[in-house]
Amino acid sequence: MRCHVEVEVNNKKEEFEVGYVAKQASGSVMMKIGGTVMIAAVARDDKPVDGDFTPLTVQYVEKSYAVGKIPGGYIKRETKPGDFETLTSRVVDRSLRPLFPKGYAYPTQITILVVSSDGETDLQTMALNAASVALYLSDIPVNKLVYGVRVGKIDGEIVVNPTNTNMKDSSLDLYVSGSKDELLMIEMRAIPTIKTDIAPIAAIDPMVDPTLAEEVVTEQLSNELSNEETMEVIEAASKAIEEATVAYEKAFVELKKADAVLELKEEKVDESIYAYIDEFYKDDVYNALNNMAKSERAGELEKIVDKILEDDTAKQEEWDREIVSKVLSAYKRKIVREMIVNERKRADGRGLKEVRPITIETNILPNVHGSCLFTRGQTQALVTVTIGSDQDAQMFDLLTSEGPNYDKFMVNYNFPGFSVGEASPLRAPGRRELGHGNLAKRALAPLNDLNYPQVIRVVSEILESNGSSSMATVCGGSLALRAAGVPTKKLVAGIAMGLVFEDDKYAILTDIMGLEDHDGDMDFKVAGTRDGITALQMDIKLGGIESHILKEALDQAKEGRDHILTIMEEADEKIVVNESILPTTEVFGVHPSKIVDIIGKAGATIREIIEKFNVSIDLDREKGEVKVGGTDKAKVRAACDHIKEITSRTNSRDHRRDHRRNVEFKKGDKFKGKVKKIVDFGAFVELKDGVDGLLHISKVAKDKSTKMEDILGEGDVIDVVVIAQKGHKVELDLAK
Repeated sequence: MRCHVEVEVNNKKEEFEVGYVAKQASGSVMMKIGGTVMIAAVARDDKPVDGDFTPLTVQYVEKSYAVGKIPGGYIKRETKPGDFETLTSRVVDRSLRPLFPKGYAYPTQITILVVSSDGETDLQTMALNAASVALYLSDIPVNKLVYGVRVGKIDGEIVVNPTNTNMKDSSLDLYVSGSKDELLMIEMRAIPTIKTDIAPIAAIDPMVDPTLAEEVVTEQLSNELSNEETMEVIEAASKAIEEATVAYEKAFVELKKADAVLELKEEKVDESIYAYIDEFYKDDVYNALNNMAKSERAGELEKIVDKILEDDTAKQEEWDREIVSKVLSAYKRKIVREMIVNERKRADGRGLKEVRPITIETNILPNVHGSCLFTRGQTQALVTVTIGSDQDAQMFDLLTSEGPNYDKFMVNYNFPGFSVGEASPLRAPGRRELGHGNLAKRALAPLNDLNYPQVIRVVSEILESNGSSSMATVCGGSLALRAAGVPTKKLVAGIAMGLVFEDDKYAILTDIMGLEDHDGDMDFKVAGTRDGITALQMDIKLGGIESHILKEALDQAKEGRDHILTIMEEADEKIVVNESILPTTEVFGVHPSKIVDIIGKAGATIREIIEKFNVSIDLDREKGEVKVGGTDKAKVRAACDHIKEITSRTNSRDHRRDHRRNVEFKKGDKFKGKVKKIVDFGAFVELKDGVDGLLHISKVAKDKSTKMEDILGEGDVIDVVVIAQKGHKVELDLAK
């Protein structure tokens, strides 16, 4: 039965059609905001998988017809998802996965189709909200509604759910998902802006009278957020989420399907095996946790399983290997958490606030524009920077924008299997790799010069991983940019925080390793400068988190970040830039009308310049901007001088042409002029001030077969009279 639902929430009118589309799915909804429409459908298999995990897949798909476009390229249909689609799918997955009950093992797919877009509606928040409603309405035993909200800061004011146009003026991009008073996921980034002021020149030069002149002063703001500002915007988002989820629940509770009867895998722990491990293998487990690298720890725990199974008791009781392994994993988790909460000690012996040892080496690759090998404990990232021209920018399409977009700052993150001791083949980057690269990009971008003329590609090769390789990418990337001579305003460091709750006790961990991420209750990544936060990402596994604990985590993260920045600053002072291999770019302006002169007939002039000086040239017709790039600074400068000479020559010709156009003649003016040029239809005769007049052949020959060169020759001096002037064209006759 079709049902229309309208919800007014956070200054938005949201419309839902239930029982209208995709009725064979377990749950579905069509959602509309303004001119944007999405269809979200949830489907599940009837048989569970054997593994001990929730087999959830989220696919967010944008249809080109949603904005009246036909896909470009050879194949005229949607193909593989773009980065925005992949990242949106990941956001939805991270927000909804915690809702599934423990032991749920039925293959489940959530599909979100964008079938109409008005260009103003936030597609990421709408996608999550549509998927949440579809999942809630389904027969899957999920009894919570999740809501996603975006918060911006425009002219210093917090704005909830801004339009895409409004977000262009925002200094903040905060995306939060949650259910009532429980936050599930946070993504935040600072957005750099340009501040423009009109200031008296005297403010810069005290010798100038301030009443005589003013100067436009521009300043780039990186807009890092303090911990207090961060808490303020998160609390604003939290209030919006609570309002929305309460409204959603009232609207949809009567429409929800009854929960299907599903078999949930019970997480039973064999108490006798647990007690046996605690009695005889406690020290072995402690040693495995304290003394082993991540890649070795799993193998050492498997050896403990082997030892247990070789015992007479295990043989007599016929213990199953899989059960023993599960019990040992549960016991290991208990030991890790108890050590942290009760003993304030971690598996590797560190204190709760202690950062693992850090070593930094820069420009270790001789033919790379910039490089940094950043090692923190058992996590190691080799980060490189390559400088390119505008032609190297990454082109991409967005449903909410017209025409192609170009990304001049790229961050690629690679995670090969050997980094965790696995013998797995190299594959194309998945959602995790794209997500980590995007987080690092959001952390580094606010400190890049918005007017930097060259394209930058940062690549992070993770060579070892035991906790927060994305934050190692941020640290290594910040120094690699400096090593490539990129003028970043400040250094950026990143740190991963953890949280463990046991009963009424909790512990906040600085610089978590993989074990603590796996067995903890929160993964909280913070990146920023000494002045504030540039990017933040948080996934909460246990539900809500009180604001005072979140503030404490932010304060502790700043301590750790400042510690890392101190080490990075020491490395920064030792950087030796590879000047000899760095490309250079010169940017200068010309009048837009001169761009055609630089290009030349059929592109001949610009091709000649490129080949002669071995440079790349990018022209902006609208701005009248010329960019010349190359690896040889002398050739780049020579090419710039050559282009300026071309435009100056055309400027001189234009000046003469403009001058001639300004010379006026009256009908009847007589001149003794020299014939400058003979043509088929007449002769050009020099008059005055460099202006020529046309004496048509009809004025000197009555016979059409007579040729002009038979009557006059170049250099002849004749008497002529002006009979008319039309613009810059002067018509002559023979004077009588």
